[in-house]
Amino acid sequence: MTLTYLHTMVRVSDLDASLRFYCELLGLEELRRRDSERGRYTLVFLAAPGQHDAQVELTYNWDVEDYGSARNFGHLAYRVDNVYAACQRLLDGGVTILRPPRDGRMAFVRSPDNISIELLQAGDPLEPAEPWASMPNTGSW
Repeated sequence: MTLTYLHTMVRVSDLDASLRFYCELLGLEELRRRDSERGRYTLVFLAAPGQHDAQVELTYNWDVEDYGSARNFGHLAYRVDNVYAACQRLLDGGVTILRPPRDGRMAFVRSPDNISIELLQAGDPLEPAEPWASMPNTGSW
């Protein structure tokens, strides 16, 4: 038996806010989109630039649903060239840094639908730097 990874599905309650977070702030790109009038939903497939084999499927159900805190889902993880720069871009975009990259290696943020996103520094950790080194955790991730 051969297995091939396809995507991770995340239900979202506000498609525009989610696309702003995942595309504009996090840096993923939209690969394709499908609207289903009959099923009353929209599917949007995203991936990091040049990495179309690791996709995230945003599922937006047109009828209002409460998805709760989504803590039963683990997290999405992305390697970044500079964890400090990535966190600063997200912070400037209004995203709360839940677990700052105090160690120069790892940070956690949350999407508009409370999906944990882990950011991992490519290669060796960066030297500790402010404001990250002394920034406390906020909430849970």
